[in-house]
Amino acid sequence: MIDKLLPCLLSGVSVGGQYALIAVGYTMVYGILRLINFAHGDIFTAAGFFMVYLAASLPLSLSLPLVILLTVALGFAVERVAYKPLRSAPRMSVMISAIGVSYLLQNLMWYITGGLAKQYPVIPWLSTSIAIGPTSTKIVTLFTPVLTIILSVALVTLIRRTKIGMAMRAVSRDFETARLMGIKIDSVISATFIIGSFLAAVGSVLYFSNYTSVTPTIGAMPGLKAFVAAVFGGIGSIPGAVIGAFVIGICENIIKMLGYTTFSDAFTFALLIVILLFKPTGLFGEKISEKV
Repeated sequence: MIDKLLPCLLSGVSVGGQYALIAVGYTMVYGILRLINFAHGDIFTAAGFFMVYLAASLPLSLSLPLVILLTVALGFAVERVAYKPLRSAPRMSVMISAIGVSYLLQNLMWYITGGLAKQYPVIPWLSTSIAIGPTSTKIVTLFTPVLTIILSVALVTLIRRTKIGMAMRAVSRDFETARLMGIKIDSVISATFIIGSFLAAVGSVLYFSNYTSVTPTIGAMPGLKAFVAAVFGGIGSIPGAVIGAFVIGICENIIKMLGYTTFSDAFTFALLIVILLFKPTGLFGEKISEKV
């Protein structure tokens, strides 16, 4: 039993870390714009394709930073083109725009790749296997939760201790008052998308080092599970999103270990329903009172 439980827990923590890096992007954008960025999972997928094509002609030492830069640029472009012009539009219009961007990115990837799965390049220092007790696992499995926690702590520190972080908190509390106080709203929102896209790029490298096939729609399910993690932890709360992602990753792998692989995805969405029924604000979410 221990021989099965240890790799199951290791895999669950690793997958949870990958979901967490995507979930933080969801929760940051929602915290400021009250918008679910449905294109976030597709930005994660685009990062995977960037690596596939760049690594075919460049060494990894150049490919990795370029992937992060291109993913950040894509996230920034999505915000400027699809969301900025709708800043004062009804929330439903912005949500429809987000769904449209998601399908646009998916179809662009289908067109460019021909819909064929691409093999993700091997990153030697992540894909190497090591022995832990009676089992062996890839280094990426151990590296993912450590890096996720480091990045999450760094992000929380940035939001609480820096000028841009204070501006983000002010905008999330009261959009219009922050504007009247001289905060550059557009710059704050762009910074939020840049940080979210950076984390999605890092999560993509870790995810595809484990699951080596990249397809145009592969980011949909991790994106949805990351969204559930953000809701579970309390959307708008970065620690909540991280904890929610780890819980989902571990539970998902335990269900697979018990032989109920078919229901592993169903569990995630059943958890979402339960949370919305009994604690709609999530574990660490704050109840926001609407001003009349």
